[in-house]
Amino acid sequence: MANNEKRRGGPGFGSPHGADRKGEKANHFKKTIAKLVRYCKAYMPFIVFALVLAFISTAFTVFSPDLLSDMTDEIQRGLIGAMDMQTIQKIGYILVVLYGLSFIFSYVQGYTMATITQRITKKMRGDLSEKINRLPLNYFDKTTVGDTLSRVTNDVDTIGQTLNNSLGQLVTASATFIGVLIMMFYTNWIMALTAILSTLIGFAVMSVIMKRSQKYFDNQQAQLAEINGHIEEMYTGHQIVKVYNGEERAISTFHSINDKLYDNAWRAQFMSGMMMPLMQFIGNFGYVAVCIVGALLVVNDVITMGVIVAFMVYIRLFTQPLAQIAQAATNLQSTAAAAERVFTFIEEPELENEQAKKAVMGEVKGDVSFEHVSFGYMDNQEIIKDFTLDVKAGQKVAIVGPTGAGKTTIVNLLMRFYEMNSGDIKIDGRSIKELTREQVHDQFCMVLQDTWLFEGTIRDNIIYSTENVTEEQVVAATKAVGMHQTILALPDGYDTLLNDKVNLSIGQKQLITIARAMIENAPLLILDEATSSVDTRTEVQIQAAMDQLSVGKTSFVIAHRLSTIRNADMIIVMKDGSILETGDHETLLARGGFYAELYNSQFESVS
Repeated sequence: MANNEKRRGGPGFGSPHGADRKGEKANHFKKTIAKLVRYCKAYMPFIVFALVLAFISTAFTVFSPDLLSDMTDEIQRGLIGAMDMQTIQKIGYILVVLYGLSFIFSYVQGYTMATITQRITKKMRGDLSEKINRLPLNYFDKTTVGDTLSRVTNDVDTIGQTLNNSLGQLVTASATFIGVLIMMFYTNWIMALTAILSTLIGFAVMSVIMKRSQKYFDNQQAQLAEINGHIEEMYTGHQIVKVYNGEERAISTFHSINDKLYDNAWRAQFMSGMMMPLMQFIGNFGYVAVCIVGALLVVNDVITMGVIVAFMVYIRLFTQPLAQIAQAATNLQSTAAAAERVFTFIEEPELENEQAKKAVMGEVKGDVSFEHVSFGYMDNQEIIKDFTLDVKAGQKVAIVGPTGAGKTTIVNLLMRFYEMNSGDIKIDGRSIKELTREQVHDQFCMVLQDTWLFEGTIRDNIIYSTENVTEEQVVAATKAVGMHQTILALPDGYDTLLNDKVNLSIGQKQLITIARAMIENAPLLILDEATSSVDTRTEVQIQAAMDQLSVGKTSFVIAHRLSTIRNADMIIVMKDGSILETGDHETLLARGGFYAELYNSQFESVS
């Protein structure tokens, strides 16, 4: 009894699990394709138009062998008696016209599909790009850059190629298959059955291959994203990899992912590539069967030689669509895998829509208050605990503490990169929850530890998204940070294109980002470890530039080098998401608490 129950419940005969999984995959495939169809809804009239052209083009091609049969019979009769050249010429002209029209319709169909598919993929890339800007930061905390890039590039390209090639091919092949089937039975049912029976094996093999190949296409797309992510990480951190002699490990990881990608891609492409030679074999087998059966029918005066000639063409037209349908179906599997990744990304939860928020900030003085703010990146893990702080306009506030204390998190909450679990943050007495994120961001200029410069001119990097900036303002900002003469010494001055060929030090890049913040000239300023990656002399230069930048602004400074925040109006000492101490530099040192320990430990480590 136990053994019987085990058999019934196991994965063998009688188990529903295998069938359930297959049904689930088929249902999943249909849902993904349905999403793709809905996405292309606006272009459907053009796609249908192109498919109708493909159908008409195919109809001309399918009808032609019947005329070819008539021509052959006329020639055969001419070998015995008088050759009717007028009839033969007439049929020949009709064939030329039919084949010519077939070419024209096919050309227009190809041009239409190429245009539409490029517009669809362009729209899809645009939607993905816009989606990135609507995603919360916690999405990027759990997803690699390479995976996201793979969705925008590889997956969209896969969808575009299939729509362009396989969709028209699928319709053409289906129309050809049905049309040829009708014409064969119309011409001679015995020869039609012979052709069909000889090609039935193609259907069976095609079905088996399609079922087995889908998982390999899914794995191929996933591992393509994984290898892109690994390459992006290794390229970004190339110096770290070299310093720590991590080349072998990086290469080993790459080869491991690459081997998996190779294995799945090879299996997917091998099964896909089997279709054409298999169908060619079936076609050749069909030729033999048609010739043998046709010869017997001709001997018995059932058909003429023209019918055999027509069926030789029909066999080619009949087996070729099978190969094309199989190839298109395989490509659709690859497209379904790519489309699933694209639509999964598009359907990711977005930031709250804030169009209903009508509150507008007037001229901002810079008062900032944190009222019992609590926050955690995960529901069961609280990083910031009941954080309360009042900052007056124009004050320079330094936030210090050990790694993981929550310093950067406070800044992220202030700028609404993340939403608070509870509590409130107010600017000039107005809750930032009442404002759109864009309005909140407009009140800040920021200088980060990582100097972000894009490939463009130095002027473009300084101005960035600020509008109506004059040349005098740009020059004044660079003079204020001490970069004007350095920029003039470059080959094209302010028009120098920043790329790998322009050698700027980390400190010089940081000064450009400070000049960018000066151009922005927002009432609130955030400096996050802005001097942590430079030498002492450059730090002094950057510090002087930041002091000038912070004049008249409410400033929040995150610093590990405590020597850079001695002149702060208020120093907030954080630990484990809470405020331990508050005061200026002298007061906190005199208190001899946690800040004094942090400050003195830096000089002890230096000595």
